Order: sequence, then structure tokens, then C-alpha cells
Amino acid sequence: MGRAHSNAWKKAPLFFDIPAQPVLKMACGRQASSLKEFVDKWGWEKAETDWKKLVSSPDIDIVDIALPQSLHYEVALAAAKEGKHIFCEKPLAMNTKQAEEMLKVCEDNKVTHYLNHNYRRTPAVAFARKMIEEGKIGRIFHWRCAYQQDWIVDPDFPLTWQLRKETAQAGPQWDLNSHAVDLAHYLIGDIATVSCLTTNFIIERPLADETTSGNLSAATLGDMKGQVTVEDAALMMVQFKNGAVGSFEATRFATGRKNGLRFEIYGSKGSLLFDLERMNELQYFSLSDEEGTQGFRTIQTTESVHPYAGNWWPAGHIIGYEHSFVHAAADFITAVVEKKAIKPDFSDGLKIIEILEAGIQSADLKQQVSL
Repeated sequence: MGRAHSNAWKKAPLFFDIPAQPVLKMACGRQASSLKEFVDKWGWEKAETDWKKLVSSPDIDIVDIALPQSLHYEVALAAAKEGKHIFCEKPLAMNTKQAEEMLKVCEDNKVTHYLNHNYRRTPAVAFARKMIEEGKIGRIFHWRCAYQQDWIVDPDFPLTWQLRKETAQAGPQWDLNSHAVDLAHYLIGDIATVSCLTTNFIIERPLADETTSGNLSAATLGDMKGQVTVEDAALMMVQFKNGAVGSFEATRFATGRKNGLRFEIYGSKGSLLFDLERMNELQYFSLSDEEGTQGFRTIQTTESVHPYAGNWWPAGHIIGYEHSFVHAAADFITAVVEKKAIKPDFSDGLKIIEILEAGIQSADLKQQVSL
């Protein structure tokens, strides 16, 4: 995330007409040697190993929180109290109590707060939202979403922070379904009820070398093992407040899936399908097409009529994962300078955490939970 965010701040003013030039003043990390290398490579002016000094620095206007979720709360509160605008990675917090306080302190101090669910800012997803608002698929009946990865299928993969409740709160229910729930809120609406099943496939793993545990290729500490304290997979069924029904699958055990995020939306007039691994494409079916010629068509969302796409290359020249972060940085800078709100913000993050917690509660109680 440090690389993705640094790239975004650098590229945003080059491709978007934004009202201010971001200056990379200070980067913070725990390990001085790797931090210096990072600062030099990405063009930050200063390095700092104490985040408290960073957030209190008078020449900092924006604090970009690209940390594990267990660290978001303390840093965000301190930054907001210093009057800093906050660009924060997802998921927002470890629980609703933290999320509520983070939102309140930001509002009390009148700072701009943004939660980086960057998939909203892919041209295809933003265009899907436009099509839904224009009534292209009519009344929505079904939402189906799966976020699948496979990076812990190997039982010898180490016990990194993502696999421990004290540092991650939950497994793919938190990490992956936070993205999926945000997309559902963005495209379908608020969720009314949640039913959830979670499971574990591997309950013990080799202990990780803490000096490398931030990486998905972390080294182990030999034969010592520790308990996996978060779920390996989560399945949620929901009913939306508008009457639609939906399903969410989140797993790190989908062998062969590296970052497979797909959603399907079925309505009374048509359907929309999206696959992040083909992120420039949107599949669209319309009942208004002539009988006998109906079928799913592929929309290449690379034209100037598609959100964000016109700022990049000629039509048909695709963009990638990193561009969604550039879109977020450009929108955030504009929001800060023009004193406007930006979505999703910490209020949206709170709503997401409420759904994720309801899912964990449902799995524990083996019953439906109402929001």
C-alpha cells in the first residue's frame, strides 16, 4: 500500500486537473533502513520512525494511513485532533466502537475523511453505478459477489498478522468482504439482515518472522507453531432494505484465484457482471434488445464517456489496478481544497464494520442478525 499510495500522489496531478499539487513531505515506518530506501526511491522529503511526530508536524496537511487495521484507530484519532485530513486504507477499524469514535473525532475537528475502497473508482464499477441510476437494469433482485484468493492454501505458510485476531480482527470476512460490502452499498443499497457461515481449514501455522510479517512472502521462525485465530472463509447471505437479496463469498482457499473479485447484479430489465481480473470490462444484458439477438455484451470501459477513463489513454488502451488509487488521490485532493465531502468516508466505513460484525455474530450464534 505504501507503494500504491505514493504512486497515486505522484501521478494524480499529472493526469487530472486538480486544484493543488500534493507534496510528499514525510514517510513513516518502523524500520529505519528499509524506510530510508523507500523514501529515496519514491521521492519523499523526510523519513520518520515515530508516527506521533509525523501527525503533529505543522507542515503536514494530509495523513495517509496505510497500516494494518489494528493501528488505524490511534493514528486517525491523533491526526484528526491535529486538524489533519485523513486518507485511510480499509477496513476502517477493528470494531464499531472504534469506527464510531473515529467518525466523531473527524466530524468534531471538521477534517476531510476518506476510506480507500478503491474498487469504486475503477471505470467499469463507476459506470455500472451510472447505468443502475439511469434505470438500465430496472428493479434489482439479486446481488451475487465472490472475493477469492489462494495465498494461504499451503499449510506451511507462516502465521502473519493477517491470521491473528488481535491484529486483524477477522480473516477474509474483514479483509475481503469489506470491499465486497462497500461495493454492495455503492451499487445496491443498505443491508437489513445478515446470515453467515465461517470455517477454518488449517488451525495451526509456523510462526512468522516479525521483521518480514508485513509481506505475504514472510519467512518462518522454524518449527514453532501458533494458532490461527481468524476464519479462513466466510459465506454471507443478506437481504437489502430495498428488497433485493444477496450473497457474499470471501475466502483465501480458492486455489488458482489470486485476486478474483466478481459481482453479478440481476434486475427486471437487465443484468450487470464485473470481474476485477478483467477490470476494464463490464458485461451487460438488456431485455430491451431484439428477441433472438439478446445476450451479454462486453462494454470496454476505456472511452471518454466512462468515469476517469478519458484522463488516461485513447479508447481501447486499458488501465490497471494502480490507476484506481490515482483516481482516489485526485478526488481526495479536490475534496480537501474545495471543502467538499468524498465517498466512501468514515460513516460508510462504520456501516461496513456493522455488517461485518453482524456476520461474525451470525456465524457464532448460528442465526440471522438484523441491522
